[in-house]
Amino acid sequence: MKMIIAVIQDKDSSRLTDALAEHNFQSTKLATTGGFLKAGNTTLMIGCNDENVDEALEIIKDNCSQREQMVAPISPMGGNADSYIPKPVKVEVGGATVFILPVESYFQF
Repeated sequence: MKMIIAVIQDKDSSRLTDALAEHNFQSTKLATTGGFLKAGNTTLMIGCNDENVDEALEIIKDNCSQREQMVAPISPMGGNADSYIPKPVKVEVGGATVFILPVESYFQF
């Protein structure tokens, strides 16, 4: 058994959880905050059998799109302001960061 931990953008969470449910994957949704953009995201915990990992990854890949977003940089606090660029920059957001962990034991009470 494996535990899939997928960190995705909030915009993709409803679409992904619906797609997972359609394929009989159960998930637990956690509201989380990213460290780089300081924006809300969603972390899904998905438990599945080893033989279903590839299917789950394909569903995640199909439902979590990457997109570009303009972000206003945070001014440096006590740092060197010479290298600070006060203009918004375009960054790529979305997609998914996925971790797959082995599950030694599983209990449901």
